[in-house]
Parts: sequence; C-alpha cells; structure tokens
Amino acid sequence: MDNLIKDTATLELFCWLDPGAELPGWDSLRGSPFGATLSAPEGGAPSAGDQLLSVQNYFAEYHLEYFRQRRYSHFPSRLHALLQFATRTDAMTYRFKHPDRVFGKNLSCSQTKGAYICSFHDASWLDYLRLPHSLSLAALDEVADHYWSGRTVEEIGLTFMDEPWQEPPVIEALFQGALEPVWGHAQSGWLPGFR
Repeated sequence: MDNLIKDTATLELFCWLDPGAELPGWDSLRGSPFGATLSAPEGGAPSAGDQLLSVQNYFAEYHLEYFRQRRYSHFPSRLHALLQFATRTDAMTYRFKHPDRVFGKNLSCSQTKGAYICSFHDASWLDYLRLPHSLSLAALDEVADHYWSGRTVEEIGLTFMDEPWQEPPVIEALFQGALEPVWGHAQSGWLPGFR
C-alpha cells in the first residue's frame, strides 16, 4: 500500500492546537477537529445539539475501525493513533471547510523522531459518512475501503440526495511514533485578519 509508511525518515506533520497546548496533539477520544467532539472537550456535558453529532461521529468511527480490523489490520487504528495533517495545505483546507473546529487554535508543525508507522487518508470520507443519509452495509464497506486504501473523495464521484457531492481532499495522517515540535511554523486558527 502506498499510503502506509513504516520508516525512520523524517516527516513533517501539522495539527491545530489550543494556545499553550503541547504535542503530541489530538486523538479521536480527546476531541480532535476530525471528529469535532465525542464528548465535551472542555469538560462538562455536551450540549443537546452535540448529541446527533456524537452519534454520527461514533457511527463513522465505529464502521471505519470495524472495517480496518477485518481488511487493513496492519494500518494504525484511528482510535489509537495521533491524528495529524499530512501538509500545511491540508491543515489550511480543513480550516476553510470547518472553521468552527479550529477557531482560536494555532497551527503547529512537528517532525517524526525515530521509527514510526503512518498512514494517509482523505478526511473528507468522514464528512461524507456524517451526512444525514442511510447507507447500506455494502455502501458503508465501500466507503471504508476507499478511505483505508487512500483514495480521495474527488477520485470517486459521490452523490448526496441525487446531486454530485464533491469536496477537496484533506489528507490526514494516522501516526504512531514519537513527534517533536518544529518552532517557527505557528499560525493562528482565528479567522483571516484576526490575531
């Protein structure tokens, strides 16, 4: 698979962090912007509006993990890997698509240190899974296979409510290993023009 790397060669990865937060960054269970919120990351109970989002996130994550265990067990699990962006461009595209999820956060750069395993996937598949539609188990498996194999949403040509559904790819990196910060790459997650 060309979207799976096991190596020691240095990679640069990116993530949006709260000011003052330290690497390693996000994982699914602590509220990454990929999953919005699986609970209330600031503490306390989720709001009523978060309940549907939580169910959609759980459903998407559950099916991707179930499929990974069956067909891609050699890949890092979304539930146990660090979620990073493959490039600065991917991080900025994500900010454009989901400004509420990175608002007030700073874009941080890190680089790998030592041996690691990392796989790359289009996070837009998660956006598609979270749309309010009913997919058959066969369709869910097809989406999961596209995600784990590294195909982008743009390549496939999806529809939603009988209309073309296209999103720019946002390549996420599922990373297991050690990361160290790269200083001087910070950028604000506030809206453009605000600091």
